[in-house]
Amino acid sequence: MKKTGIYPGTFDPITFGHVDVIKKALNIVDKLVVAVSNDNVKDYFFDIEERVEIIKNTLFKDVKINKKKLIVVPFAALTVGICKKYKAFIVFRGLRAVSDFEYEFQLAGMNKKLDSRIETIFLMSNLENQIISSKFVKEVASFGGNIKKFASTSVIKAIKSKLKWRKFYLFLFFFFIQPTFF
Repeated sequence: MKKTGIYPGTFDPITFGHVDVIKKALNIVDKLVVAVSNDNVKDYFFDIEERVEIIKNTLFKDVKINKKKLIVVPFAALTVGICKKYKAFIVFRGLRAVSDFEYEFQLAGMNKKLDSRIETIFLMSNLENQIISSKFVKEVASFGGNIKKFASTSVIKAIKSKLKWRKFYLFLFFFFIQPTFF
């Protein structure tokens, strides 16, 4: 019987830390579902369609992971729901530091209460990628910093494109729209 695992997250954007966790998870299960969360609680830098596309480009083009072993899907439900849909009872979660553990531990406990068949496996990214977070990648990029050590070529291109458009919209606002408010 083939084992399927779920790796849920927002991946806004996917980083090399996420890629490490995905590679390690693929050594444990036969098939991995990277489930891209789209809850209404967060204000995302990339919308759900962009995140799914960036993840696919990163994993299949940049990192060259076998498409037969991995799928990337959007979801806007409980993790246990996506587990049920794909008949997966292993949930992978990445840990960067001790500070991540308390939240992840509570999340694992809640998933277990909702479906007793679900087991959560915590994986650490490689040492050189443990400090990386999506938040820091976006922040460094927004100030013109080099993010090549933190994210794939596909992520870098997508962030640069998004930031270029944001600057353009700010320019329009401050020079054409905003003066009409006074």
